[in-house]
Amino acid sequence: MYPATADRAPTLSRRHAAGADSARGLLFTVLGEFVLPSGGSALTSTFIDVFARLGVEEKAGRQALMRTAADGWLTSQRQGRRTLWTLSPTAKEFLTDGAERIYDFSGTQPDWDGRWVLVLARAPETERPARHLLRTRLQWAGFGSTAPGVWISTHPDRAREAERVLDEAGVLGDAQIFVAEHFGGGELSAMVRQAWDLDAIEVDYKEFLAEFARAPSSDPLVRTVQLVHAWRRFPLIDPALPDELLPSWWSGARAAKLFQRQHAQWRADAIAEWHRITQAARWPEVD
Repeated sequence: MYPATADRAPTLSRRHAAGADSARGLLFTVLGEFVLPSGGSALTSTFIDVFARLGVEEKAGRQALMRTAADGWLTSQRQGRRTLWTLSPTAKEFLTDGAERIYDFSGTQPDWDGRWVLVLARAPETERPARHLLRTRLQWAGFGSTAPGVWISTHPDRAREAERVLDEAGVLGDAQIFVAEHFGGGELSAMVRQAWDLDAIEVDYKEFLAEFARAPSSDPLVRTVQLVHAWRRFPLIDPALPDELLPSWWSGARAAKLFQRQHAQWRADAIAEWHRITQAARWPEVD
């Protein structure tokens, strides 16, 4: 249920937030793509129908709903012998922010002014939780590491986010955050390749392009869920670097255009199918 106490916030693993291929990961895609823009609620049978189309067994789908509710993202309400699931306020905020990031992501950083965010921060070897938080949250924010304790980003507006991460990790007092320009030295492209595994990201982009150049399913709802589910991880693994720092073979911008084109073409039919399912779900007495 939604947090019973004010100090309990909903939790979500980065694996699920990045679109992991699991019932719960798919559930978050469905929540953001269909439930959020259509009123914020749906019956169990609606979710089970969608899960079945996606190859998720009913038991796994029901467990995903219950776990998501237990973590504070959904509330449940009995309607006779059926259950209505509703997004919590925090879930609505999270999904709204996520939708903006997913749909607007272009695979590159336009109009870069040449400034970098430089973070110098290390947690003691004995503080494993702090080290883990520092590493995962900075990576989550798009920072890359060029050396132990050295993190960089081409997005100056993320300096505040880095500050919050350092504060949560308990290392802000011993850290330094700079917004600076490159003055001289070696090739920036070498530093970029040191900070981010662009080759691995490029492999993912090529797989995305190959998979979604055509509709992967005749079911409009399925193909839209698959498209968004696959795309939503890229804003989390791609630091969105400016063109001048990217290799000539980079496929990020091309993949972003494909996503935007296919999403625009497929979404209307998917929404219509979602509404048809939700209407049909109102008639059975049990879900």
